[in-house]
Amino acid sequence: MARKIKLLQGNEACVHGAIHAGMKFFAGYPITPSTEVAEISSLMLPRVKGAFIQMEDEIASMSAVIGASITGKKSMTATSGPGFSLKQEAIGYACITETPCVIVNVQRSGPSTGLPTSPSQGDLMQARWGTHGDHTLIVLSPTTVPETYELTVKAFNLAEKYRAPVILLLDEVIGHMREKVDLTELEKLEIVDRKRANCPKEDFKAYEYTEDLVPNMEGIGDGYKFHVTGLVHDETGFPTNSTKEAHKLLTRLNDKIVNNLEDILIYENYFTDDCELLIITFGCMVRTSKEVVESMRERGIKIGLLAIKTVWPFPEKIVEEFSKKVNYIFVPEMNMGQMILEIERIVKNNCPVIGINKYNGEIITPEEISASIEGVIEYAK
Repeated sequence: MARKIKLLQGNEACVHGAIHAGMKFFAGYPITPSTEVAEISSLMLPRVKGAFIQMEDEIASMSAVIGASITGKKSMTATSGPGFSLKQEAIGYACITETPCVIVNVQRSGPSTGLPTSPSQGDLMQARWGTHGDHTLIVLSPTTVPETYELTVKAFNLAEKYRAPVILLLDEVIGHMREKVDLTELEKLEIVDRKRANCPKEDFKAYEYTEDLVPNMEGIGDGYKFHVTGLVHDETGFPTNSTKEAHKLLTRLNDKIVNNLEDILIYENYFTDDCELLIITFGCMVRTSKEVVESMRERGIKIGLLAIKTVWPFPEKIVEEFSKKVNYIFVPEMNMGQMILEIERIVKNNCPVIGINKYNGEIITPEEISASIEGVIEYAK
Protein backbone atom coordinates (compact mmCIF):
# COMPACT_ATOMS: atom_id res chain seq x y z
CA MET A 1 0.00 0.00 0.00
CA ALA A 2 1.34 3.43 -0.98
CA ARG A 3 2.08 5.70 1.94
CA LYS A 4 0.26 9.01 2.23
CA ILE A 5 2.86 11.65 3.04
CA LYS A 6 2.38 15.42 3.17
CA LEU A 7 4.55 18.41 4.04
CA LEU A 8 2.36 20.24 6.55
CA GLN A 9 2.55 23.27 8.76
CA GLY A 10 1.55 22.69 12.39
CA ASN A 11 -1.63 24.72 11.93
CA GLU A 12 -2.45 22.68 8.82
CA ALA A 13 -1.89 19.40 10.65
CA CYS A 14 -4.28 20.60 13.34
CA VAL A 15 -7.09 20.98 10.80
CA HIS A 16 -6.33 17.64 9.13
CA GLY A 17 -6.52 16.00 12.55
CA ALA A 18 -9.76 17.79 13.39
CA ILE A 19 -11.39 16.66 10.14
CA HIS A 20 -10.29 13.08 10.82
CA ALA A 21 -11.76 13.33 14.34
CA GLY A 22 -15.12 14.34 12.87
CA MET A 23 -15.14 18.13 13.12
CA LYS A 24 -18.22 19.48 11.36
CA PHE A 25 -18.23 23.10 12.58
CA PHE A 26 -15.63 25.81 13.01
CA ALA A 27 -16.24 29.36 14.18
CA GLY A 28 -13.40 31.78 14.60
CA TYR A 29 -11.88 35.18 14.03
CA PRO A 30 -8.51 35.67 12.28
CA ILE A 31 -5.58 36.33 14.62
CA THR A 32 -1.85 35.76 14.18
CA PRO A 33 -0.34 33.16 14.54
CA SER A 34 -3.44 30.92 14.39
CA THR A 35 -5.05 32.31 11.23
CA GLU A 36 -4.10 29.31 9.07
CA VAL A 37 -6.27 27.07 11.25
CA ALA A 38 -9.31 29.12 10.25
CA GLU A 39 -8.26 29.47 6.61
CA ILE A 40 -7.70 25.76 6.09
CA SER A 41 -10.88 24.87 7.99
CA SER A 42 -12.81 27.11 5.57
CA LEU A 43 -11.40 25.08 2.67
CA MET A 44 -11.71 21.58 4.14
CA LEU A 45 -15.01 21.66 6.03
CA PRO A 46 -17.29 22.07 2.97
CA ARG A 47 -15.70 18.94 1.50
CA VAL A 48 -17.04 16.89 4.43
CA LYS A 49 -20.43 18.66 4.55
CA GLY A 50 -19.30 20.77 7.49
CA ALA A 51 -19.77 24.48 8.16
CA PHE A 52 -17.26 27.29 8.62
CA ILE A 53 -18.18 30.75 9.83
CA GLN A 54 -16.04 33.79 10.53
CA MET A 55 -17.67 35.51 13.47
CA GLU A 56 -17.55 39.19 14.41
CA ASP A 57 -15.25 38.56 17.37
CA GLU A 58 -13.77 35.92 19.67
CA ILE A 59 -16.63 36.01 22.15
CA ALA A 60 -19.14 35.23 19.43
CA SER A 61 -16.83 32.54 18.01
CA MET A 62 -16.66 30.62 21.27
CA SER A 63 -20.41 30.98 21.80
CA ALA A 64 -21.13 29.68 18.30
CA VAL A 65 -18.91 26.65 18.88
CA ILE A 66 -20.79 25.83 22.08
CA GLY A 67 -24.13 26.19 20.32
CA ALA A 68 -23.07 23.94 17.45
CA SER A 69 -21.84 21.26 19.83
CA ILE A 70 -25.11 21.31 21.76
CA THR A 71 -26.91 20.52 18.50
CA GLY A 72 -24.68 17.46 18.11
CA LYS A 73 -21.82 18.67 15.90
CA LYS A 74 -18.14 18.23 16.78
CA SER A 75 -16.89 21.82 16.94
CA MET A 76 -13.63 23.74 17.18
CA THR A 77 -12.29 27.29 17.31
CA ALA A 78 -8.75 28.69 17.12
CA THR A 79 -7.13 31.84 18.43
CA SER A 80 -4.07 33.36 20.08
CA GLY A 81 -3.44 35.27 23.33
CA PRO A 82 -5.75 38.31 23.07
CA GLY A 83 -8.57 36.22 21.59
CA PHE A 84 -8.04 33.49 24.17
CA SER A 85 -8.60 36.09 26.88
CA LEU A 86 -11.91 37.09 25.28
CA LYS A 87 -13.08 33.47 25.15
CA GLN A 88 -12.66 32.80 28.87
CA GLU A 89 -16.20 33.50 30.07
CA ALA A 90 -17.66 31.23 27.40
CA ILE A 91 -15.09 28.53 28.21
CA GLY A 92 -16.45 28.58 31.76
CA TYR A 93 -19.94 28.20 30.30
CA ALA A 94 -18.76 25.18 28.33
CA CYS A 95 -17.35 23.70 31.55
CA ILE A 96 -20.55 23.96 33.58
CA THR A 97 -22.82 22.94 30.69
CA GLU A 98 -20.47 20.04 29.88
CA THR A 99 -20.27 20.94 26.23
CA PRO A 100 -17.63 19.04 24.22
CA CYS A 101 -15.51 21.34 22.05
CA VAL A 102 -11.87 22.02 21.16
CA ILE A 103 -10.19 25.41 21.63
CA VAL A 104 -6.86 25.86 19.83
CA ASN A 105 -4.53 28.54 21.24
CA VAL A 106 -1.41 29.18 19.16
CA GLN A 107 0.58 31.17 21.70
CA ARG A 108 2.39 34.41 20.93
CA SER A 109 4.21 36.93 23.12
CA GLY A 110 2.12 39.14 25.40
CA PRO A 111 0.56 40.63 27.40
CA SER A 112 -2.01 42.55 25.36
CA THR A 113 -1.09 42.74 21.66
CA GLY A 114 2.53 41.94 22.55
CA LEU A 115 4.61 40.52 19.72
CA PRO A 116 2.02 39.04 17.31
CA THR A 117 4.48 37.05 15.18
CA SER A 118 6.87 35.90 17.91
CA PRO A 119 6.72 32.67 19.94
CA SER A 120 5.89 32.38 23.61
CA GLN A 121 4.65 29.89 26.18
CA GLY A 122 3.08 32.52 28.38
CA ASP A 123 -0.49 31.18 28.32
CA LEU A 124 0.17 27.99 30.29
CA MET A 125 -1.43 29.18 33.51
CA GLN A 126 -4.20 31.01 31.69
CA ALA A 127 -5.14 27.78 29.93
CA ARG A 128 -5.78 26.22 33.34
CA TRP A 129 -7.06 29.16 35.38
CA GLY A 130 -8.29 31.67 32.78
CA THR A 131 -11.98 31.34 33.51
CA HIS A 132 -13.39 32.02 36.95
CA GLY A 133 -14.54 29.61 39.64
CA ASP A 134 -13.52 26.06 40.50
CA HIS A 135 -13.20 24.04 37.33
CA THR A 136 -11.01 21.30 35.85
CA LEU A 137 -9.75 21.51 32.29
CA ILE A 138 -7.89 19.20 29.92
CA VAL A 139 -5.06 20.94 28.06
CA LEU A 140 -2.80 19.20 25.53
CA SER A 141 0.43 20.60 24.06
CA PRO A 142 2.10 19.01 21.00
CA THR A 143 5.84 19.10 20.33
CA THR A 144 5.97 18.29 16.60
CA VAL A 145 3.81 18.75 13.51
CA PRO A 146 2.80 15.04 13.28
CA GLU A 147 2.00 15.13 16.99
CA THR A 148 -0.21 18.15 16.39
CA TYR A 149 -2.39 15.98 14.16
CA GLU A 150 -2.41 13.18 16.74
CA LEU A 151 -3.18 15.40 19.73
CA THR A 152 -5.91 17.24 17.85
CA VAL A 153 -7.64 13.91 17.38
CA LYS A 154 -7.00 13.14 21.04
CA ALA A 155 -8.45 16.52 22.04
CA PHE A 156 -11.71 15.77 20.24
CA ASN A 157 -11.83 12.25 21.68
CA LEU A 158 -11.33 13.50 25.24
CA ALA A 159 -13.87 16.29 24.76
CA GLU A 160 -16.48 13.80 23.56
CA LYS A 161 -15.63 11.13 26.10
CA TYR A 162 -15.73 13.40 29.14
CA ARG A 163 -18.21 16.03 27.89
CA ALA A 164 -15.77 18.86 28.45
CA PRO A 165 -13.98 21.64 26.58
CA VAL A 166 -10.41 20.65 25.71
CA ILE A 167 -7.68 23.20 24.95
CA LEU A 168 -4.94 22.46 22.41
CA LEU A 169 -2.04 24.67 23.45
CA LEU A 170 0.37 25.17 20.57
CA ASP A 171 3.03 27.84 20.27
CA GLU A 172 4.03 29.90 17.25
CA VAL A 173 7.03 27.64 16.56
CA ILE A 174 4.93 24.46 16.28
CA GLY A 175 2.06 26.28 14.56
CA HIS A 176 4.20 27.64 11.73
CA MET A 177 6.86 24.93 11.42
CA ARG A 178 6.62 22.58 8.44
CA GLU A 179 7.47 18.88 8.76
CA LYS A 180 6.87 15.68 6.86
CA VAL A 181 3.70 14.03 8.12
CA ASP A 182 2.97 10.40 7.28
CA LEU A 183 -0.82 10.23 7.31
CA THR A 184 -0.88 6.50 6.56
CA GLU A 185 -1.10 5.47 10.22
CA LEU A 186 -2.43 8.76 11.62
CA GLU A 187 -5.60 8.39 9.58
CA LYS A 188 -6.23 5.08 11.36
CA LEU A 189 -6.42 6.75 14.79
CA GLU A 190 -9.45 5.73 16.83
CA ILE A 191 -12.36 8.17 16.93
CA VAL A 192 -14.54 8.57 20.03
CA ASP A 193 -18.08 9.94 19.95
CA ARG A 194 -20.18 11.22 22.84
CA LYS A 195 -22.43 8.79 24.71
CA ARG A 196 -26.02 8.88 23.51
CA ALA A 197 -29.16 8.37 25.54
CA ASN A 198 -30.36 4.81 26.13
CA CYS A 199 -33.75 5.63 27.65
CA PRO A 200 -37.18 6.81 26.46
CA LYS A 201 -37.15 10.48 25.46
CA GLU A 202 -39.48 11.43 28.30
CA ASP A 203 -37.05 9.97 30.88
CA PHE A 204 -33.93 11.70 29.57
CA LYS A 205 -31.85 13.76 32.00
CA ALA A 206 -29.12 15.80 30.31
CA TYR A 207 -27.00 15.92 33.49
CA GLU A 208 -27.78 12.56 35.05
CA TYR A 209 -25.32 11.16 37.60
CA THR A 210 -24.10 8.08 35.79
CA GLU A 211 -21.60 5.55 37.11
CA ASP A 212 -18.73 7.06 35.12
CA LEU A 213 -19.87 10.59 36.10
CA VAL A 214 -20.28 11.59 32.44
CA PRO A 215 -23.93 12.13 31.46
CA ASN A 216 -25.32 10.90 28.16
CA MET A 217 -25.83 13.66 25.60
CA GLU A 218 -28.40 14.35 22.92
CA GLY A 219 -28.67 17.29 20.57
CA ILE A 220 -31.16 20.10 20.88
CA GLY A 221 -33.88 19.50 18.32
CA ASP A 222 -33.68 15.71 18.53
CA GLY A 223 -36.81 15.47 20.64
CA TYR A 224 -35.22 15.20 24.08
CA LYS A 225 -36.42 17.73 26.63
CA PHE A 226 -33.69 19.45 28.62
CA HIS A 227 -32.49 22.88 29.69
CA VAL A 228 -29.03 24.42 29.27
CA THR A 229 -27.84 27.12 31.66
CA GLY A 230 -24.64 28.56 33.08
CA LEU A 231 -26.26 28.53 36.52
CA VAL A 232 -25.81 25.64 38.92
CA HIS A 233 -28.39 23.09 37.83
CA ASP A 234 -29.90 19.74 38.72
CA GLU A 235 -29.92 16.59 36.61
CA THR A 236 -32.56 18.01 34.25
CA GLY A 237 -30.48 21.11 33.59
CA PHE A 238 -32.84 23.51 35.33
CA PRO A 239 -31.31 26.05 37.78
CA THR A 240 -31.26 25.35 41.50
CA ASN A 241 -30.17 27.26 44.59
CA SER A 242 -29.63 24.05 46.55
CA THR A 243 -26.22 24.05 48.24
CA LYS A 244 -26.35 20.27 48.20
CA GLU A 245 -26.84 20.21 44.43
CA ALA A 246 -24.11 22.82 43.93
CA HIS A 247 -21.60 20.71 45.86
CA LYS A 248 -22.70 17.59 44.05
CA LEU A 249 -22.38 19.16 40.59
CA LEU A 250 -19.00 20.80 41.06
CA THR A 251 -17.57 17.65 42.64
CA ARG A 252 -18.76 15.55 39.69
CA LEU A 253 -17.33 18.01 37.15
CA ASN A 254 -13.96 17.68 38.86
CA ASP A 255 -14.02 13.95 39.51
CA LYS A 256 -14.95 12.91 35.97
CA ILE A 257 -11.53 14.29 34.96
CA VAL A 258 -9.26 13.53 37.92
CA ASN A 259 -10.60 9.99 38.29
CA ASN A 260 -9.40 9.19 34.76
CA LEU A 261 -5.84 10.49 34.75
CA GLU A 262 -4.46 7.24 33.32
CA ASP A 263 -6.55 7.84 30.22
CA ILE A 264 -5.86 11.57 29.98
CA LEU A 265 -2.18 12.06 30.90
CA ILE A 266 0.33 11.89 28.03
CA TYR A 267 4.07 12.34 28.51
CA GLU A 268 7.31 11.02 27.03
CA ASN A 269 10.39 9.78 28.88
CA TYR A 270 13.62 10.40 27.01
CA PHE A 271 16.87 8.89 28.37
CA THR A 272 15.44 8.83 31.90
CA ASP A 273 16.35 5.28 32.98
CA ASP A 274 19.63 6.29 34.61
CA CYS A 275 19.45 10.07 34.61
CA GLU A 276 20.92 12.14 37.42
CA LEU A 277 19.81 15.43 35.87
CA LEU A 278 16.31 15.91 34.43
CA ILE A 279 14.79 18.47 32.09
CA ILE A 280 11.01 18.93 32.30
CA THR A 281 9.32 21.02 29.62
CA PHE A 282 6.57 21.16 26.99
CA GLY A 283 5.75 22.40 23.48
CA CYS A 284 8.58 23.53 21.19
CA MET A 285 11.04 23.50 24.11
CA VAL A 286 10.94 19.69 23.97
CA ARG A 287 12.66 19.77 20.58
CA THR A 288 15.44 22.02 21.85
CA SER A 289 15.81 19.99 25.04
CA LYS A 290 16.18 16.70 23.13
CA GLU A 291 19.16 18.17 21.32
CA VAL A 292 20.65 19.18 24.68
CA VAL A 293 20.14 15.70 26.13
CA GLU A 294 21.73 13.99 23.12
CA SER A 295 24.71 16.35 23.12
CA MET A 296 25.37 16.03 26.86
CA ARG A 297 24.89 12.26 26.79
CA GLU A 298 27.67 12.05 24.19
CA ARG A 299 29.92 13.71 26.77
CA GLY A 300 28.99 11.21 29.48
CA ILE A 301 26.56 13.42 31.41
CA LYS A 302 23.59 11.41 32.66
CA ILE A 303 20.72 13.71 31.75
CA GLY A 304 17.16 12.90 30.70
CA LEU A 305 13.98 14.61 29.57
CA LEU A 306 10.37 14.42 30.69
CA ALA A 307 8.31 15.87 27.85
CA ILE A 308 4.84 16.76 29.08
CA LYS A 309 2.07 16.55 26.46
CA THR A 310 -0.92 16.76 28.82
CA VAL A 311 -0.05 19.94 30.69
CA TRP A 312 -3.37 20.02 32.59
CA PRO A 313 -4.18 18.05 34.63
CA PHE A 314 -0.51 18.15 35.53
CA PRO A 315 1.22 14.73 35.76
CA GLU A 316 2.07 15.08 39.44
CA LYS A 317 2.86 11.45 40.20
CA ILE A 318 5.60 10.99 37.60
CA VAL A 319 7.20 14.36 38.47
CA GLU A 320 7.25 13.47 42.16
CA GLU A 321 8.79 10.05 41.42
CA PHE A 322 11.60 11.59 39.37
CA SER A 323 12.28 14.26 42.00
CA LYS A 324 13.23 11.50 44.46
CA LYS A 325 15.77 10.00 42.05
CA VAL A 326 17.58 12.92 40.39
CA ASN A 327 19.98 15.55 41.68
CA TYR A 328 18.51 18.51 39.77
CA ILE A 329 15.44 19.36 37.71
CA PHE A 330 15.73 22.03 35.00
CA VAL A 331 12.65 23.72 33.52
CA PRO A 332 13.20 25.63 30.25
CA GLU A 333 10.13 27.60 29.20
CA MET A 334 9.49 30.69 27.10
CA ASN A 335 7.95 32.76 29.86
CA MET A 336 9.00 34.23 33.21
CA GLY A 337 8.34 30.93 35.00
CA GLN A 338 4.95 29.19 34.97
CA MET A 339 5.39 25.42 34.72
CA ILE A 340 8.19 25.67 37.27
CA LEU A 341 5.68 26.83 39.89
CA GLU A 342 3.72 23.60 39.52
CA ILE A 343 6.88 21.51 39.61
CA GLU A 344 8.17 23.26 42.74
CA ARG A 345 4.83 22.65 44.45
CA ILE A 346 5.10 18.92 43.74
CA VAL A 347 8.83 18.44 44.32
CA LYS A 348 9.00 20.42 47.59
CA ASN A 349 12.45 19.66 49.08
CA ASN A 350 13.21 16.47 47.17
CA CYS A 351 15.70 18.19 44.85
CA PRO A 352 16.55 21.67 43.53
CA VAL A 353 14.37 22.97 40.67
CA ILE A 354 16.01 25.51 38.36
CA GLY A 355 14.23 27.62 35.76
CA ILE A 356 15.70 28.51 32.36
CA ASN A 357 13.63 31.35 30.96
CA LYS A 358 13.43 33.62 27.95
CA TYR A 359 10.50 35.88 27.15
CA ASN A 360 11.62 38.35 24.50
CA GLY A 361 10.00 36.61 21.53
CA GLU A 362 12.95 34.33 20.79
CA ILE A 363 13.24 30.61 21.44
CA ILE A 364 15.68 29.30 24.03
CA THR A 365 18.57 27.72 22.10
CA PRO A 366 20.23 24.40 22.95
CA GLU A 367 23.41 26.34 23.70
CA GLU A 368 21.62 28.52 26.27
CA ILE A 369 20.06 25.52 28.01
CA SER A 370 23.39 23.68 28.04
CA ALA A 371 25.20 26.70 29.45
CA SER A 372 22.68 27.01 32.30
CA ILE A 373 22.94 23.32 33.18
CA GLU A 374 26.72 23.27 32.99
CA GLY A 375 26.89 26.37 35.19
CA VAL A 376 24.92 24.57 37.89
CA ILE A 377 27.08 21.43 37.58
CA GLU A 378 30.25 23.50 37.87
CA TYR A 379 28.93 25.42 40.85
CA ALA A 380 27.92 22.18 42.60
CA LYS A 381 31.52 20.95 42.40
